[in-house]
Amino acid sequence: DVPLDKAFQNGYYKEMLEVMKAMLSTALKDNEALKFAVVTGCLKIAKESVFTGTNNFVSDTISSERYNEYYGFTQKDVDQILQDAQIEEKASDIKEWYDGYSFDGVESIYSPRSVIEAVLSGVCDSYWNQTETFEALQVYIDMNYKGLKDDVLSMIAGEKVSVNTGSFTNDMTTFNSKDDVLTLLIHLGYLSYDFVNKYVYIPNGEVRGEYINAISVSDWGTVSEALRDSAKTLKSIWERRPEQVSKGIEQAHFETSHLQYNDENALSYTISLALYAARNFYQVYRELPTGKEFADLVFIPRKKFPDKPALIVE
Repeated sequence: DVPLDKAFQNGYYKEMLEVMKAMLSTALKDNEALKFAVVTGCLKIAKESVFTGTNNFVSDTISSERYNEYYGFTQKDVDQILQDAQIEEKASDIKEWYDGYSFDGVESIYSPRSVIEAVLSGVCDSYWNQTETFEALQVYIDMNYKGLKDDVLSMIAGEKVSVNTGSFTNDMTTFNSKDDVLTLLIHLGYLSYDFVNKYVYIPNGEVRGEYINAISVSDWGTVSEALRDSAKTLKSIWERRPEQVSKGIEQAHFETSHLQYNDENALSYTISLALYAARNFYQVYRELPTGKEFADLVFIPRKKFPDKPALIVE
């Protein structure tokens, strides 16, 4: 007697699955009047045995090229939209905020609703949280699986991490490892997936902001504090207050299970977190070529903030 939309949150998930499978079997498999049907959703049909009532579905995922160009706006679509709106100068901002998904045969896929909202309002901002709250993401990244926190922090800093999607059971309750959590986040759009190289990454600035929101209110200790205080650390740099800058970076200099204290990547993650607020004012580059060598981190002021000083972190 529980409505389907309340079944999950009230603890009737298994019962809901049985109802759904019975409905799908009756409506789609045993229906003599039905020739063809398409079922869409963020998750595939749950894995079943060969003798069940839902064993005749063909799962057409993002690893297939047949429909990939329809998952969102392509680069050609966005270029035309910006041209029609006569705001081609916003192309780089739109790309940074809303691009980042890529499928076979389609290198760039933009979040459609966010692009439209940004064009209509004239402001690049996070429109994701108008349709989904970051608490949904928080539930999954707070799961205490070994290496999950490290991977999330690495991706926030711009890294890509390996993932094994094969063990995922295609539901939202069964998790056995960090890979299962990361796989679900792919399905929910919180991560982009490279099918060929088998790694995941945060697709764009809009989604990265949702991770920051989730971590800021999570029990991640000094990491959460560093993210909340990143604006203060950045201001201390502008005001040339080295003691306050040192304190802010020290706060972000967390120890993780697989990164050494003085490892270059660990230090890069530290700076990325301590100065996360700088992304509002700067274009951030890692390993920027400088002629003979590379600069570890370079912060170049955005065009609308010409008064801000450029920053080089070595």
